[in-house]
Amino acid sequence: MRMKALVLFLVTLAFAASAWAAATETVLYSFCAQTSCVDGEQPYGTPVADASGHLYGTTYYGGANNFGAVYELTNSNGSWTESVIYSFTGPNNGDGANPFAGLVFDKAGNLYGTTYAGGASSEGTVFELTKSGSTWTETVLHTFSDVSGNDGTNPYSALMFDAAGNLYGTAHAGGKDGYGVVFQLKPSGKKWTYKIIHVFPGANTSGGGYPYEGLVLDTKNGYLYGTAYYGGVIWDVGVVYQLREVSGVWISSVIYTFLGDSLGQYPYANLAVDGAGDLYGTTYSGGNYDLGLVFKLTPKGSSWTEKVLYSFKGYANKDGAYPYYNGLTLDASGNVYGTTYQGGSSAANNLNYGTVYELSANTYKETVLWSFGTSGDGYYPYQPPTIVKGDLYGATYVGGLHGEGTVYEVKP
Repeated sequence: MRMKALVLFLVTLAFAASAWAAATETVLYSFCAQTSCVDGEQPYGTPVADASGHLYGTTYYGGANNFGAVYELTNSNGSWTESVIYSFTGPNNGDGANPFAGLVFDKAGNLYGTTYAGGASSEGTVFELTKSGSTWTETVLHTFSDVSGNDGTNPYSALMFDAAGNLYGTAHAGGKDGYGVVFQLKPSGKKWTYKIIHVFPGANTSGGGYPYEGLVLDTKNGYLYGTAYYGGVIWDVGVVYQLREVSGVWISSVIYTFLGDSLGQYPYANLAVDGAGDLYGTTYSGGNYDLGLVFKLTPKGSSWTEKVLYSFKGYANKDGAYPYYNGLTLDASGNVYGTTYQGGSSAANNLNYGTVYELSANTYKETVLWSFGTSGDGYYPYQPPTIVKGDLYGATYVGGLHGEGTVYEVKP
């Protein structure tokens, strides 16, 4: 079912003061503009752009059946129109439900994603959306089912492709030990073969457990990297892991164990990788103020060195706080962009609704580009923004004109 809702209200907000950057924010769409939120409700994931600059994403609730939706936002001369291109039908029909993560395109323009719930076992799915003319058709590629104790369950993560067209993702729970898995989907014609390539051993182990977000690929060597929320033999506050394939066998290594306090703890979010192979990420808490931080991991031989790039100070200092699932995005110049789930300060009011920030290349000086919470604005961004032609696009899972989330644009 395809439903369109013309954006009835476009909010453009600008704020500049000595402690803030002169950035502008535009709310492109406020969800739940239609009866029963058939246009979608509560978008958690980052929208992805096609070659024309149209945006695609998911909502956790809403849609025709209230099991979540996939939306498209098209831009015509600065006017944005929202269309629901797929509404999930839920576990009773064997379909997915409640997509938390964003989407990824393949080279042919098909979309892929995960649902947290749904499927025959109500433990989530991997799905594909293919387009023919103006119609999108969904196919469930994998249904998670941990009845036998071998599969993962309830994926929060977005997917990623390697150069060969294989898909990778994580399920934050399930697996042999109950602490999550990393999986691969390998295409062969129109069929996909599902394979678990890593099982997490759990909390209080060196290998870690509960990978909430997905993976990044270092294109120089083909290695995969991700974070686990728990684990590490010292304080059990999270690890960064590496996966590499050798003669068809996947080998896992923990390349960094978080030490807590000022060095960071509890990494929920995905990583980013630069051209030199350095990794960037966030921890939900820890840092100088225990409000989270941004870190960089640099390889030196077989070891990795952590550098804390920035510790968040919180809304009392007009700064962000608690980058939850909020990972990072790098631009071609090495600037780092991200969001915080809380913190920030809008206008004269001390609000705690989250921020969009920039860390400048090399110096990593922080600038808060936008603080959410002004009238009509969204709040609580869960994911980092995506960059399209130098502008930042993202989603807030609540707020906006109808209280059920927004898609926004920030012009630095």
